[in-house]
Parts: sequence; structure tokens; C-alpha cells
Amino acid sequence: VQLQASGGGLVQAGGSLRLSCAPSGRTFSSVVMAWFRQAPGKEREFVAAIRWSATYYADSVKGRFTISRDNAKNTVYLQMNSLKPEDTAVYYCAAGDGVILSMIRQNRAYTYWGQGTQVTVSS
Repeated sequence: VQLQASGGGLVQAGGSLRLSCAPSGRTFSSVVMAWFRQAPGKEREFVAAIRWSATYYADSVKGRFTISRDNAKNTVYLQMNSLKPEDTAVYYCAAGDGVILSMIRQNRAYTYWGQGTQVTVSS
């Protein structure tokens, strides 16, 4: 099972990017999909997750980022608007079976990880 993340890049503050995560090897419609990010010198942190149709966000991105999934394409998206320099990080998609709600923001709850895609926001 592999997760292929794409869509990162360099954008000015206030701009937008859309990240995509396409799992291969199995269908992920029944599992929790999430995005995490890691900035240089910092720990990996939760960004957003989608569990069935319910979505969850870190406070720092709420109202600016939107996670969604297209089950027909077996793809998860992270639409990022109003980007800030502090959003600069490597973004990872993750997938997990049976992730309980209380663990949805914990990276250890996820079994499968993508290789990461760099997002750089210039001021």
C-alpha cells in the first residue's frame, strides 16, 4: 500500500494550493484519511482528517483549509486558502483503519504514510 501526495509548491502569502493524496494497493473509502505537516526543527503536527463524511481540523487552519475525498477516484484533497508563511512545511498524507475519534489527531494512530510534499509560503 502506498500513498502518493502531490500538489505542493511555492506560493505567496494569501495564495492557495490544493494537495492530493492517491492511495494505491487498496480502496480507502472506509478508513480515516488525514494530513499532517512538519516544519524544520518542529514535530509533525496534525492538520486535518476526514472520517466518513465528518471533517476535523487543527485550530491553526480552521476556516482556511478544507479536506475532502472523492471515493470514485480514491483520492483525498487538502484545499489550502489564505496561506501564511507559518504554513510552510512538508505535508504528509496518512491513512488508518479503525482510527477512533479520540486518536484522530495523533500521528501514531495512522498506519500508512505518503512521502510528503513541500509547501513553501513566502511573505
